[in-house]
Amino acid sequence: MHLVPIAVLIFLTACAVAGIVADYKKRALAVEPLRLAIERGQQLDPAVIERLMTPDRDPGLNPVYLKIGGIIILSLGAGIAILAVVLTQVEPHAFFPILGGAAVVICLGVGLMIAARAVEQQRAAQSERRSQVSQPRQGS
Repeated sequence: MHLVPIAVLIFLTACAVAGIVADYKKRALAVEPLRLAIERGQQLDPAVIERLMTPDRDPGLNPVYLKIGGIIILSLGAGIAILAVVLTQVEPHAFFPILGGAAVVICLGVGLMIAARAVEQQRAAQSERRSQVSQPRQGS
């Protein structure tokens, strides 16, 4: 019997359910002060109600984290390439397979660095569009 794939699927299901339950509890805790105020008969400011009822805005990806991940993965790829050179002394046939693994890891690191640059450019373009929309037009 192959229990490993079943265990992986159970783990993934448990992670998804845990995320859903955590999000539910977070929202319930955010609305709790509002519920208590209503039970006590207090007057509520519409701005406070609006702030409590609107979901948190996702800030998106932080390009710094992508860069850090890219640097770590690039370093790992360099280490694997060095391992290929050192292992050649013991097993000469292992050089190219390990070097191929290093190339894959380095490509992943480069991809993370490119993704960080793309996120930075996208954020810069969005902030530029927002500043153009918020500025009044000259000469109208």
